[in-house]
Amino acid sequence: MSKKLLIVRHAKSDWDDLSLPDFNRPLNARGEKNAPEMARRLAKKDLHIQQLVSSPARRAISTANYFAEELGMKKSDIIQEPGIYEALPLDLLKIINELDNRSDVTALFGHNPSLTHLVRDLCNVDLYNIPTCGMVLIEFPFADWKMVSRGTGELIFFDYPKKED
Repeated sequence: MSKKLLIVRHAKSDWDDLSLPDFNRPLNARGEKNAPEMARRLAKKDLHIQQLVSSPARRAISTANYFAEELGMKKSDIIQEPGIYEALPLDLLKIINELDNRSDVTALFGHNPSLTHLVRDLCNVDLYNIPTCGMVLIEFPFADWKMVSRGTGELIFFDYPKKED
């Protein structure tokens, strides 16, 4: 069985309160609109996400919560992985390699620029930027997350809020 990884960049965050630490920035009005919209788009794709893994940063976990709600998953089941916040692409790969093999389809919520670099590395694609609340689905021809490495993924779809069908 193959593994599928859905990479989701957190929705648009609010920069109004510059006294807030970066980690605690909430979603702005556009992010609050885009996250449920993108979650609904995902739900229409008939992709059965089994596991949600998120950076614990407020904007990322808020985005993951919208997806959990739309996909009928418990928000309490979201795995908060501190290593995703401020991770380099290699750090993200290590997290992916340690994912639970009982999940064949996992969604990972995080931050740029690392997510964009990770997708380029995994799929050997020329991707300039994953916009806020953008989603990339990658398929790997393995039954074990430990096998995921550079150049082993196939980009299945790339969607983002301003993309026209």
